[in-house]
Amino acid sequence: MIRLKSSRLALVSSGDAGVADVADMLWLRLRREAEQALADAPMLSPLFVDSILNQPGLDHAVSHRISSRLKSDVVPAQLLIDTFARAFAADPEIDQALRADIAAVMDRDPACERVIEPLLYFKGFHALQTHRLAHFLWVGGEKDFALYLQSRSSEIFQTDIHPAARFGRGILLDHATGLVVGETTVVEDDVSLLQGVTLGGTGKETADRHPKIRKGTMIGAGAKILGNIEIGQYARIAAGSVVLRPVAPHATVAGIPAKVIKNAAMSDHSQRMDQSLADLPFDSFAYSI
Repeated sequence: MIRLKSSRLALVSSGDAGVADVADMLWLRLRREAEQALADAPMLSPLFVDSILNQPGLDHAVSHRISSRLKSDVVPAQLLIDTFARAFAADPEIDQALRADIAAVMDRDPACERVIEPLLYFKGFHALQTHRLAHFLWVGGEKDFALYLQSRSSEIFQTDIHPAARFGRGILLDHATGLVVGETTVVEDDVSLLQGVTLGGTGKETADRHPKIRKGTMIGAGAKILGNIEIGQYARIAAGSVVLRPVAPHATVAGIPAKVIKNAAMSDHSQRMDQSLADLPFDSFAYSI
């Protein structure tokens, strides 16, 4: 299911046909917004025309915009556009995931009022779609190209996501600056991660060594989750926490090292994006190591 705030973009879909309908609605909405943006800011006409109005569909618009940001003397924009097209054709999940990612931004980021904003401007969305392309290349054995995209994305978007890391749908990388994700990390559907988050290892261990983030988790700004540990579904990791042990589903943890400060059967942490922990009494934080 993809569900966006009714006040911004009322879309609900289920099943493959529904996803296609949402894609059409997203694309129509994007074109209308681009036309309005062009009227309001004609000095930016190449951005709106080249990235959206001259494109035949949503996947083309996304690949064109991201390729224009990632292009370099080594890898021109057209090669990136062609590689995106190859990935979309080979794996329809990439196209469906990017739509769910746009929905996640619209639903959870109060600063986002238009669909055009993540597509044109938000580096978290751009970094995530770059990773989806790099992961496609990595799985297909094109590891040097994948590693190049990781390096280039780190340079342009200030995120460092290993191409082998696995991400589900409906992911929000809010702000994204300073995000680090290790090779064997798994991030399931509907997870929200803020800036400065590290999903890393604990040293020089090899094999499966990075966190497994289950569905619906929210990870606050600056949190560090280290080692091959599981963060249960719908958990909440407070900003600045250092998590070294598994976290149970629905739990809220905070501190260095992180401790459980609340267990509640809530399933909307990643949607609410509440980092203030205002639902907890002050004495919840008076724990000791």
